[in-house]
Amino acid sequence: MMTRREAIKAVALTAGALAVAPSFTQGAAADSSASSSTYPFKLADLGYPYDALEPYIDAQTMQIHHDKHNGAYVENLNKALAQAPESIQKMSLEELLLSLDKVPENIRTAVRNNGGGQYNHSFFWKILKKNDGSQPTGDLAKAIETTFGGFPAFQTKFNEAAAKVFGSGWAWLVTDGKKLSITTTPNQDCPISKPNDKESPIVGIDVWEHAYYLKYQNRRPEYVKAFWNVINWDYAAERYAAASKA
Repeated sequence: MMTRREAIKAVALTAGALAVAPSFTQGAAADSSASSSTYPFKLADLGYPYDALEPYIDAQTMQIHHDKHNGAYVENLNKALAQAPESIQKMSLEELLLSLDKVPENIRTAVRNNGGGQYNHSFFWKILKKNDGSQPTGDLAKAIETTFGGFPAFQTKFNEAAAKVFGSGWAWLVTDGKKLSITTTPNQDCPISKPNDKESPIVGIDVWEHAYYLKYQNRRPEYVKAFWNVINWDYAAERYAAASKA
């Protein structure tokens, strides 16, 4: 029987959650190949123009967020792994985050923070697509209805979770392979790295100030509200389908 850890890894590979090479925008097959890449990691292309999400997320924010912030996570992750044994360097990103206890203590925090930043942002770029207010359909929509009592109720709970993250972090719609839930993580921690219940992300929003401050300043709830117009529900549905089969 597949363990929870193995199931989460399978979902990551199948749905291409971890875009760590330039080919991550080229489809599922490329995603699977990219997710198995190892040190030295590379910053993937964004995959669409910086202004593709206007007016909800502005072009300048997207450029700085992707090129500078995500770029820094990749650079610092590689610096940390340069000090690691070859056995650690050969691990894929998801393997590192699933096995942080195996990472040498002197670089563990750097790998957790910067590897998490690369994982989370690679996922984030793929979950973004202007949708003009559309909603999920199919099995994901049914699961949201069953779990939360409808899409509006889900929106309310997700908005509340995102707004209440103290300082920097993320709000997520996740699944353990059987049911959906809403969770949050601080800083650049990943749902898959939780010590007990490993969770596969379906939708995630970055609520670090660098994700929204140029346009929304301190008005995080406005940014969270705008986020509903730029969720790639097709990708979320792929993630959910893969997790349900794992």
